[in-house]
Amino acid sequence: MEKFNKDYVKASLSVIGGKWKASILWNIHPNPMRFNELNRAIPEITKKMLVQQLRELEQDGIIHRTVHNVIPPKVEYSLTEYGETLCPIFKTLHDWGENHLAFSKNIPSSED
Repeated sequence: MEKFNKDYVKASLSVIGGKWKASILWNIHPNPMRFNELNRAIPEITKKMLVQQLRELEQDGIIHRTVHNVIPPKVEYSLTEYGETLCPIFKTLHDWGENHLAFSKNIPSSED
């Protein structure tokens, strides 16, 4: 296996790791989403945690928060150009997950 610099992996996971960030990013790609749409798309996340995760992703330059000057207020979240560079990673994770689900069906359970 190719040797990887652990600091690079650690830096990557500090930005996209955790329980919710990957789900948030997966949902706002390719179409921007409003806060309540995201909250409905990820029903297990609390509003407080969603706000926190969105702020962190915005501070890291991964997502952009667009405030439309309309009444009622409209705010959308989308991937930045830099955030779009994560798309191949999520495609790879998607494919790996598909393979993993197929593989895990063939693993005998510990109850067998």
